[in-house]
Amino acid sequence: MSKTFLICPVRGHSAGETAAVVKRLEDKGWEVHWPHRDTDQDDSTGLRICIDNRKAIKDADAVHVIWDGKSQGCLFDLGMAFAFGKPLIIISIPEVDCGKSFQNMMMAWVSTFDIVEFIKNNT
Repeated sequence: MSKTFLICPVRGHSAGETAAVVKRLEDKGWEVHWPHRDTDQDDSTGLRICIDNRKAIKDADAVHVIWDGKSQGCLFDLGMAFAFGKPLIIISIPEVDCGKSFQNMMMAWVSTFDIVEFIKNNT
């Protein structure tokens, strides 16, 4: 079973917003690290959350992302996933626009991996 880290907004969002996505990924055979469920969110500064997420991202075979265009935590986790060279699988991001943007960078990142082949070989 392949491991994935689901990058998704947590603060100010309910777990219900991503629960169906997690279930779908798990039904497809992914072992999902879902921050709402798998990272202890009781942290007054957020440092331990980032450390815990860093370990989970490092241990993952890939990362899936749902980004609302606002979550700073998602951007931080994306940076870690990028630094570790993880394949990125986009579930939902804001519409791609012209010029430099995180959405465009993510689309370019995805293109550096043969995601179809990766998924076929890792699920």
